[in-house]
Amino acid sequence: MRIAIVGPTHPYKGGIAQHTTELAHRLAARGHDVRIESWSRQYPARLYPGRQRVDAPEGTPFAATSYPLSWRRPDTWLRLGRRLRRRGTASEPGADLVVLVVVTPIQAPAYLTILTGLRGVRGLRGVRGRRGGGGERGGPIVLGLCHNVLPHERRAIDRPLIAAVLRRCSAVLVHTAPQAELAASLTDVPVRVAEMAPHLWRLSEPTDGRTTDGRTTDGQPVDGGASRKLLFFGLVRPYKGLDVLLRALAEGPADVRLTVAGEFWGGVEATRALVAELGLEDRVELRPGYVAAADVPGLFAATDALVLPYRAGTASQNVDLAHMHGRPVVATSVGTLTTSVRDGVDGLLVPPDDPAALAAALRRLYEPGVLPALRAKVTPPDTDVAWNRYLDTVLATP
Repeated sequence: MRIAIVGPTHPYKGGIAQHTTELAHRLAARGHDVRIESWSRQYPARLYPGRQRVDAPEGTPFAATSYPLSWRRPDTWLRLGRRLRRRGTASEPGADLVVLVVVTPIQAPAYLTILTGLRGVRGLRGVRGRRGGGGERGGPIVLGLCHNVLPHERRAIDRPLIAAVLRRCSAVLVHTAPQAELAASLTDVPVRVAEMAPHLWRLSEPTDGRTTDGRTTDGQPVDGGASRKLLFFGLVRPYKGLDVLLRALAEGPADVRLTVAGEFWGGVEATRALVAELGLEDRVELRPGYVAAADVPGLFAATDALVLPYRAGTASQNVDLAHMHGRPVVATSVGTLTTSVRDGVDGLLVPPDDPAALAAALRRLYEPGVLPALRAKVTPPDTDVAWNRYLDTVLATP
């Protein structure tokens, strides 16, 4: 099958770009003819207050990648749609399946124009010659792949924009049942659910069995003890609840420290002020900015657990990342965190937006024997099994 994936990939950073790239590799490994059609300019810098691109790849780039799209060139949107619709030439063979990675409502005009170029593909009913869309004479299937159907921080215009896109797809793929319900409220095309497969990078370990900070390669302190340090990792946005964690830290064990590593959406000043207000200057290390893949193992090696104090969420690859590095996770009971973190087994779960409950969990984490017991039950994600299930759903859509 000829498959075109339209979405971000290297040199763009972040989980969605990593997922797009890994999806292409996995589909190609199954014998499909796969291309990534990506962005030369994804969106205006003023709409994304952070670093968009990276120099070092976060994984292995996919060779069959082109960058025809630009946010400021609508003609590139229409041209791509028309090119993917065409069939039968060596230079422009078109596609049987188009996976449209729906990232943000900001890009809805581009998605809609691409879909116009594909002749308004809509609904599986038209794929096999029945009444409905599907393009002219069985044009390509379009799968709208939504990591989040709607943004966590929403505007009034977001819902109609995404609805307009999803209604013109042949089917929609989401990663959780609640997201499926949300998608179904926006479109009448079939909605499929597949648990998001891990898209993680792994660096080679030092040959002497130690990391650069003197820990063993599985991340444990050499003496077997705890570092009394926690980690908050990734893009810092209001829904991720860093402020809740800081208030919990102030109420929790007095000698436990926290490292916050990641880009701050909208700036770090408010967080610095809260740290000062809570008297945590000596216990909180802020590392604002993009974290290179090469620095990730050291971050996890220097801490006892990852904390995900999300107010809301669908799924987080950070759980898999923590488990890959042998770390338990303290998280809130939102989205897939309730299933990816096993409470009292390889992590602890607490209600969202509850500093007192989170503080109690941090105290429990450092009770005698609790942290070693949680570490002992952490298992790395089985990426091959997860991806096989995921690909089965992607390819079964038509």
